[in-house]
Amino acid sequence: MDTTQPGGGSSQRRAVETRAVAWLAARRHLIDPAEAATDRVLFARKALIETAFLVGLRARLDPEPLDGDYATLLGQVEDITARPSYRELIARDEAALLLYAGTYAALRLCGREDPEFRHVITQAAAGGYAAVFERIPYRQLDLLHTLELCGVPHTLPAVDDVLPFTLLCNSPNVVKLADRDIYALTHTIFYATDFGLREPRWPRDFDPGAAVELLEALLVLTLGQENADLVGELLCCLLCLGVRDSEEARRAWQFLTAVQEADGRVNGPPGVVHPGLADGDDAYRHWATGYHTTIVAALAALLDRSPRVVRRHRPSAPKARPAVEQPLRRAVQWLAGTSLRHDPATCLPAAAAVAYAAEALEEPELARPLLLDFSARLADADVGVWQGHGMEVVGEFASGLRTHGITCSSLDMFLKSTAAAVELMEAVPPQAAHNVQRLVGLGLLSPRRAAALGDAGAGAPHAAPGTAAADLPEAWKNYRLGHIAALVRDSARAGRAQHRITRDAVAFLLAQQSSCGAFGRPACDDPAVRERTMLSWTQSAVTALAAVHTACGRVRTAPR
Repeated sequence: MDTTQPGGGSSQRRAVETRAVAWLAARRHLIDPAEAATDRVLFARKALIETAFLVGLRARLDPEPLDGDYATLLGQVEDITARPSYRELIARDEAALLLYAGTYAALRLCGREDPEFRHVITQAAAGGYAAVFERIPYRQLDLLHTLELCGVPHTLPAVDDVLPFTLLCNSPNVVKLADRDIYALTHTIFYATDFGLREPRWPRDFDPGAAVELLEALLVLTLGQENADLVGELLCCLLCLGVRDSEEARRAWQFLTAVQEADGRVNGPPGVVHPGLADGDDAYRHWATGYHTTIVAALAALLDRSPRVVRRHRPSAPKARPAVEQPLRRAVQWLAGTSLRHDPATCLPAAAAVAYAAEALEEPELARPLLLDFSARLADADVGVWQGHGMEVVGEFASGLRTHGITCSSLDMFLKSTAAAVELMEAVPPQAAHNVQRLVGLGLLSPRRAAALGDAGAGAPHAAPGTAAADLPEAWKNYRLGHIAALVRDSARAGRAQHRITRDAVAFLLAQQSSCGAFGRPACDDPAVRERTMLSWTQSAVTALAAVHTACGRVRTAPR
């Protein structure tokens, strides 16, 4: 086994490629537009070009002659493209030039030069439309790359001149990227690097380490979503950039190997094929929903083993700390002042958040007025008030009171009864360990007893890395600030405060802070609803930012 490569040996990955190409070759008739039903013709043309391009890349990346299933696929591509009914469509539908030019490029890469095919492509490219109509940047790179592989002359800007306008080169926020944006990023890298065979002239402020960090962060998200198509494309991108010493790449390989079916197929994500396209044809649906992801898996293995693809050590990620101190202080001041006007039984979580953040900022005086007020108003509170909020909130509130030497009789009685109940337990689950430590910190439970309870409850299953983070894009899309804040808090407490995903989530949260210090844009006009909503969001944001501030060592960004 090749132990120098992350995620297993090269023989295992070669097997992924071999099985994938065999599966594609066995279904090669489905990429023939002439054999497709009318409503499936465009889909067949797309599959044809992508299959042809895989074969063309095999010829470029592997010095050995084409054989076996690759040769079978090449023969199918040759047969289809030799027909006038296929190639003459280029002149009749210039906007679809890339659907045809890609197949010619693949044939050319395989040594199957076809002068007449080249002539009609050259005419279309010079015709004043096919090569010049408006395209978004990564689609422009697609055109430029394809024309280069075709050897067709043009007067368009160079690849390196288009790169500054791409999403990749403009520091996108990971949390906000939809699947279509991730495809734009991956394809930008494919074309800019010529699939690992070219070193681009990146824009002056482009940081390769930040780009790799971005790809790895997206791998965390897409692995959590179990999206094999995007996992495969992102893995290909790391390989195109020469990176092989990546923990996320290792996990990606493990995932792709595990999800590949016995016959070589790799299933694509939901929504790849419109339900109406399959029209009850299970065999067609089975192919249509898997062919692209299967191609991507084969390409990843091909790039991994190619002696021609660049190889380099993983570049260092930028050193970055989320700067949260000043926004956190402003939020605490707003939250504390606003909570004073509300029922303490309802706003107890806000008071706990204020106490927690004030401690993180090492400015306990920020919480003192609120804690004094709430402790007095809750002195005779019913036990149900404390039970309704749970130990996470109650314990933080109690810690804040202890810091200031403030007492609350009803709270003290509740905590003593809770500690007594915990003493009688045989074990506590891992998720409750933090609350048990709260009781230890308050002097209500011995460290030895807490340790025994924790040991007895060990072994409970934990969520896989990235599973929770995978929800971030959907939370951003639906403006679920509380959910995003909770993920930031948990990431910071787990030691990932400086991870790209956490930093970008923090950046999004900070952009939601208003001038008064509150968080969130309720997009409604009722003052009471607005304040109630912002109280909830700000409370969540304060807890999250305090966790980040603590995890980053409480580095001060400005004098108090």
